[in-house]
Amino acid sequence: MPQGKPEYVPDDGLTTRQRRNRPILAVHTGEMKGKSTAAFGMALRAWNQGWNIGVFQFVKSAKWRVGEEAAFRALDASGEGGRVEWHKMGEGWSWARKKGSEDDHAADAREGWAEIKRRLADERHDFYVLDEFTYPLHWGWIDTDDVVDTLLARQGRQHVVITGRRAPQRLLDAADLVAEMTKVRHPMDAGQKGQRGIEW
Repeated sequence: MPQGKPEYVPDDGLTTRQRRNRPILAVHTGEMKGKSTAAFGMALRAWNQGWNIGVFQFVKSAKWRVGEEAAFRALDASGEGGRVEWHKMGEGWSWARKKGSEDDHAADAREGWAEIKRRLADERHDFYVLDEFTYPLHWGWIDTDDVVDTLLARQGRQHVVITGRRAPQRLLDAADLVAEMTKVRHPMDAGQKGQRGIEW
């Protein structure tokens, strides 16, 4: 895509403006860090456009303080840009599920997805971040077919970005944009733990 121009333009009867303004379904997956960070970067652009943003984190503990959350809450309070809502749907890290049974976590995830479906139907937000949403799909807590069918049928201009490892193939096939974060090198390879300002 030199200079942002597509190499191929489909004969779909749409004008350049119509095609440009179609809502995007993006998936950030892969084993390396940076998936959520990239999604929040997109959300910053959406905020700057004055779009209404909904962030839904699926496996972060409500007690965990995320740097991006603090930044977006400050931006929301500034009265500039778009409105931002931030919701945490889970408990504990994705690789070390804690507190409560698996059934409890699955029920929380399904409840979170049901709320997102309602918001999509109401066209509540212009931009959705479904952070670490691939995990409840991978674990079978939420039905992938229902998610894909709902997202493909969404009305209006509702952009959605989904993050997490092991994204189901059907979700990848449905997405307009798929980015895979591949590790080349990480400080943990040299025994360095995560640090403030880099990981959180």
